[in-house]
Amino acid sequence: MIELQELSADDWTLWRELRLVALAEAPYAFGVALADWQGDGDREERWRARLSIPGSRDLIALLDGKPVGMASGIPGEREGVAELISMWVGPAARGRGVADRLIRAVESWAVEAGAEVLELAVAPFNEKAIALYRRNGFESTDQIGDELPNGLRELVMAKKPAP
Repeated sequence: MIELQELSADDWTLWRELRLVALAEAPYAFGVALADWQGDGDREERWRARLSIPGSRDLIALLDGKPVGMASGIPGEREGVAELISMWVGPAARGRGVADRLIRAVESWAVEAGAEVLELAVAPFNEKAIALYRRNGFESTDQIGDELPNGLRELVMAKKPAP
């Protein structure tokens, strides 16, 4: 059974544990490296701050009671735009509907927040993630994404969130 749990800053140790696993398992899927969140970067106040972005919603997915995935919704930099970030599902839970549930939950949050558009950025070579997002109604945009360490640019995708 898939359950979603909303996190607060007080849940920083749970977020930390899952985020470090995600960065280690799928380094190609994130705009930051595992090393950025280890050593000097591994501080309680930093983890708490990440879970305290004003207006955001941070979720973890539990499959049979075990944390297996995560996603966040944050207000975008432009009016009427929300962003889906930090999306990850562990290998053992992939293909079981966990990612779809996380996306729908962030989409619901975006509607509640009054967003007209929900955006995300994905590595252009992450074909499985792109297929997942397309299946959930996201389409490529003309926006230029951030530069990845390999010099490629992230693909920006968007959709109008459904109420």
